[in-house]
Amino acid sequence: MGRRSARVDEGVFVVEGAALVEQAVAAGWELEGQYVSPDGVPVEGAGPTHHLWPGVIERVASTEAPQPLLAVVRSRAVDLPPGADFVIVADALGDPGNAGTIIRTAEGSGAQAVVLTPGSVDPFNPKVVRASAGSLFRIPVVSCDLAAVRRAGLRLMATSSHRGTVYTDADLTGPVAVVVGNEARGVPDDAPVDEWLTIPQAGAESLNVAMAATVLAFEVARQRRHGIESRR
Repeated sequence: MGRRSARVDEGVFVVEGAALVEQAVAAGWELEGQYVSPDGVPVEGAGPTHHLWPGVIERVASTEAPQPLLAVVRSRAVDLPPGADFVIVADALGDPGNAGTIIRTAEGSGAQAVVLTPGSVDPFNPKVVRASAGSLFRIPVVSCDLAAVRRAGLRLMATSSHRGTVYTDADLTGPVAVVVGNEARGVPDDAPVDEWLTIPQAGAESLNVAMAATVLAFEVARQRRHGIESRR
């Protein structure tokens, strides 16, 4: 696939709270500086420290009750890792909380990347950063379309509320991209996917998109563990 088609552009974004700032530092991200309120403590390695007057951080932070430390982090230009065989794709995802949760799920399930297709929420939105709980700093988040993911050699396995193979019956052991869709519209029926998957439910019409991504991602992980164990 073209390297330029799968890239999150470089820029800067704000990270709030010592725990997330420490994770950014530990993961080797470049920090331009940290801004500390009078009751805050600077994080070692987080760049130049700027001490703020009382009340300033409350006026500039994105949360109602901000933590006493903010840092400005430089984002990275990111491509799909060469040879990636398990990624999660969020197609036109709109909600930052869902995006952050999916990034966190990707790291926990062993995925090698998260793809946000054009039109999705900014991965460096402050709510995405918080909801990822630091996973954003450890797993590549890539911007490209479904066709580019397929050209990377991955089968596109998309979720549907009304059709497709029951997810536990599908073979998810090869190179696979789990595709979840927009919160309101889902994955379009005419999307260029290889197979549709459905999650049987007892009552609700459909799962929240981040929940669906979590169910499928850990089924991929389960099938891969089972495959390894069965060959021992």
